[in-house]
Amino acid sequence: MLAALLPVPIMAAADYLSVDAAQKSIFPQADAFQEILLPQTREQLQALSARAGPQPPHGVIRVWSATRSGVPLGHVFVDEVIGRQSLITYALGIDVNGALLGLEIMAYRESHGGEIRNPAWRAQFAHRDALEQLRFRADIKNISGATLSSEHVTQGVRWLLALWQSALRPANGPG
Repeated sequence: MLAALLPVPIMAAADYLSVDAAQKSIFPQADAFQEILLPQTREQLQALSARAGPQPPHGVIRVWSATRSGVPLGHVFVDEVIGRQSLITYALGIDVNGALLGLEIMAYRESHGGEIRNPAWRAQFAHRDALEQLRFRADIKNISGATLSSEHVTQGVRWLLALWQSALRPANGPG
């Protein structure tokens, strides 16, 4: 009976995009997506952590190469980071030169902070190609009421860019 008097958290969970839809949104010109497995050693993960900076807990990270007629266009990453209590699933594209393309929020499971789906907030990531350009509150603005979501997705994007730089950058690629 006492449990009936306690507040019940309201969950506004919503799935917005499938993996296929996110891939096509980020690389509409691609005609093929091939999943890539990136096993990481403990040493590689430590080096990646040192480059990317503090991270929220992540879920599963999946990676696909995007091609058109066999020509590489870049990579699509699907990652999950914790918001306040639940995972936020998002997709990020990185082109062959290391520039960030679209950031898509695929699933949002929190009761607050869904404003990170706003196209203007997500557009802040476009065309950035260096970890030094992805500092929360300095380069990527906070959203009032969605601070943890904004910060954790930004930190996750830093992780994915650092992963691309260390494991997927073409041998003759930039920097």
